[in-house]
Amino acid sequence: MLNLILLQAEGAAQQGSQWSFWIMMILIFVVFYFFMIRPQTKKQKELQEKRLNMKKGDKVVTAGGIYGEIKEVQETAFLITISKDVTIKVSKDSVFEDASDAQPTEK
Repeated sequence: MLNLILLQAEGAAQQGSQWSFWIMMILIFVVFYFFMIRPQTKKQKELQEKRLNMKKGDKVVTAGGIYGEIKEVQETAFLITISKDVTIKVSKDSVFEDASDAQPTEK
């Protein structure tokens, strides 16, 4: 009889620890979502929106640090003028910011 009571108590303890495991896993996922996943997706959406709103004449900076002015907007790329007679074709994914107010440093 005593063995039966001890086995039932042990089974209840295992169920309790099993529930606490799942609760902790859910809490860890929630923390990851709110502190890592959500801010990153928000930042990506803002960046994508900026790229969609870029137009001819906007001054931009590429991922490689090249300053220029958008000459033409294509479906997947920009034609960017970086000097008087120098125009380069750059993927839209590599243009990161509007540099209309940015001042390149000179030495």
